[in-house]
Amino acid sequence: MRTKDKVQTSAPNDVAPHLWVDQYADYLFAYACLRIDDSELARDLVQDTFLGALERLEKFDRQCLEKTWLTAILKNKIFDVYRKKASGLKRQPLLTATAPDSDEFFDQEDGHWKEEHCPASFAIEQPDALQNKEFQGVLQSCMKKLPPLWASVFTMKHMDDESSETICTGLCLTSSNYWVIIHRSKVHLRSCLQKNWM
Repeated sequence: MRTKDKVQTSAPNDVAPHLWVDQYADYLFAYACLRIDDSELARDLVQDTFLGALERLEKFDRQCLEKTWLTAILKNKIFDVYRKKASGLKRQPLLTATAPDSDEFFDQEDGHWKEEHCPASFAIEQPDALQNKEFQGVLQSCMKKLPPLWASVFTMKHMDDESSETICTGLCLTSSNYWVIIHRSKVHLRSCLQKNWM
């Protein structure tokens, strides 16, 4: 991060804005990079997060940790980036001629993999694959191959645990478009991960 300016503020005793960069910048930057494939934009978003937090300092009710509060602000800024990407892609067709048919892979009743197409085990020894840096690298590489809107939807759903309704509202998607995107993202990621991770 580029700046470590000391901030003079009338913050409550348990809030220390002058320590935010040292304590949280690396974590927030990693959080943003995992969701946005642009390190310069990720840096800008982290700086905007600190500035936004300073502007809202009086409203911080300390019902959560500073780190949690700052992460929530950053998350909203990332969602703004997703919305901008989504609005720029509205006129592009969601389906491509080369994309596999999701009906072939998923049960239309519940959206789960059909048994015969269920992904093979990734042979990851760690209980949480996302903690494995090598796997993270492969996953990021595979996600770069998704169209930006698909990557945004997949990230919001499977990394940020947002509800389908929140994603549809935030990205101005219909429910049917959302399901097509999420299914096709899974199919493409599955294929890419099986080629590059197993």
